[in-house]
Amino acid sequence: MHEPVWRLTIENKVLRYTAIIRKGEESGFVAYVPALKGCGSQGETFDEILANIQEAAEAYVESLIQDNMPVPPDVEIREIELEVA
Repeated sequence: MHEPVWRLTIENKVLRYTAIIRKGEESGFVAYVPALKGCGSQGETFDEILANIQEAAEAYVESLIQDNMPVPPDVEIREIELEVA
């Protein structure tokens, strides 16, 4: 499974981030952006979670820029399969 990758355009600069999206425990979906610590969202439908995590990532990066904080690069994500006995 490949994680969605978003393109954020902030101050004419395009940033790409990987988001992890999972089914919620009870309903809907949850998502987070590993490179942006604490950046997450939820939504009832897949389309809603896509829009919500995009908005959350944009707001996160914009707040970093406004506070003159460094904007982190994306992190490498590798999917592996584990067997647990």
